[in-house]
Amino acid sequence: MEGNKKQKQKKTNNGKVVVERPRRSVRLQAKTPTQKQKSKEEDIEDIVKWGFSGDETQKIRESLLEWYDHNKRDLPWRYTNTAESEEEETKRAYGVWVSEVMLQQTRVQTVIQYYNRWMEKWPTLQHLSLASLEEVNEMWAGLGYYRRARFLLEGARMIVAKGSGFPKTVSALQKIQGIGDYTAGAIASIAFKEVVPVVDGNVIRVIARLRAISANPKESVTVKKLWKLAAQLVDPIRPGDFNQALMELGATVCTSLNPSCSSCPASGHCRALSIFRHDSLVLVTDFPLKGVRVKQRQDFSAVCVVELLGGQRTSEGSQIDSREVLGGLEKIEGRQTNNRFLLVKRPDDGLLAGLWEFPSVLLDGEADLTTRREVIDHFLKNNFGLDTKQTCDIAFRKNVGEFVHIFSHIRLKIYVELLVLDLKGGGNHLSGIQDKATMTWKYVDGKALSSMGLTSSVRKVYTMVQKLKQEKLSFSLTPSNKRSRTTRKKNNKSLN
Repeated sequence: MEGNKKQKQKKTNNGKVVVERPRRSVRLQAKTPTQKQKSKEEDIEDIVKWGFSGDETQKIRESLLEWYDHNKRDLPWRYTNTAESEEEETKRAYGVWVSEVMLQQTRVQTVIQYYNRWMEKWPTLQHLSLASLEEVNEMWAGLGYYRRARFLLEGARMIVAKGSGFPKTVSALQKIQGIGDYTAGAIASIAFKEVVPVVDGNVIRVIARLRAISANPKESVTVKKLWKLAAQLVDPIRPGDFNQALMELGATVCTSLNPSCSSCPASGHCRALSIFRHDSLVLVTDFPLKGVRVKQRQDFSAVCVVELLGGQRTSEGSQIDSREVLGGLEKIEGRQTNNRFLLVKRPDDGLLAGLWEFPSVLLDGEADLTTRREVIDHFLKNNFGLDTKQTCDIAFRKNVGEFVHIFSHIRLKIYVELLVLDLKGGGNHLSGIQDKATMTWKYVDGKALSSMGLTSSVRKVYTMVQKLKQEKLSFSLTPSNKRSRTTRKKNNKSLN
């Protein structure tokens, strides 16, 4: 065909003829002088924004370290940079590891008491490696994000099992269960003086303001650039102290909502502050870009505190004294009380993995009391053989109340009920189905329950039940004539 380039024919090994079509050439349009200038300006702006000059880096290092030496908080996991033996170095690395894991998503003041208790119980990595998950969870109770505690335990066991000592570099630390980029950088720089950066929320905020970076700090491209910037700044002689200074600055001075720019040692190098001084409509707190909050999922749960009466039944079908049920006292009406509470262990994976709680069932949505009781009764019968028609009698049952517990991604509405049961046959039927159960459960008395490391939501449920029992007991032990007068007074007040 005329006008087209000549097509070439090529013979293959099997004798077939293949027609090779010529490649089309694409001519790139040349940039105009204006476009060239604009592109050059963008490149320069990018270099300025995403990099520190050598002189600027040195001044920031000096000013931050001097500020840190005079203003750092006295925290139990901080050590001086003095010469140490290998044993002391390992102990320091362990302490840094524990503190950094605890400080994730938790305030410093809260962590201090937990850290001190933890180090007193497990002062070395070897001590921790011998602990059980249940012991660790009990010690961690109240800090939240319980997966962190499990990773600490698993990591300690892994290091001890290898027998080659505490890993000293970022690359080696990252091979340990539960240790990510941030924790590895913190341990390596603070304990072993490896010149590596750390980037947490505080560091992101400080660097984003120093360079006036408005990009989304959650995006992977931005995160990588922030790590590179942090790496430029790390002091080669005091890497651990510098990283702590950067984090300390973000936590105490360059805060999210109310930064104290006048007392910031790096204010002379802060582009966000410089922009604000020239344009008051652009605030320092505009940097970095605020991420859009993910809407929390709304869940509903029915929790039943199952209390089993202790001691022998006086006679078949006899009535149970409500004062004994509600009292929680040593002796009432001459019968020794050793009531037990049923606890269920959560699955090893997922939310609150491996922790103990009262029997609970997730609901499809808001549910009335009748519906909740039907669901709970079905759960107790199928999993524990607690059948009010065959294996036990209901001594007392009361709706206690409800509350909302907030997780990072879930808003959980919890309905609480107290169910006191008297087992037929002394509870032999229950012990017989223990081996067949598809979940792990146990009974504990009130004293053991009070000392257990329970999650804050489980602790709140128990507190609500105890309060109800005390109120009911006080009412039941009050003489009837006095109760009548008190009731009339309350009714009169409500009328007024």
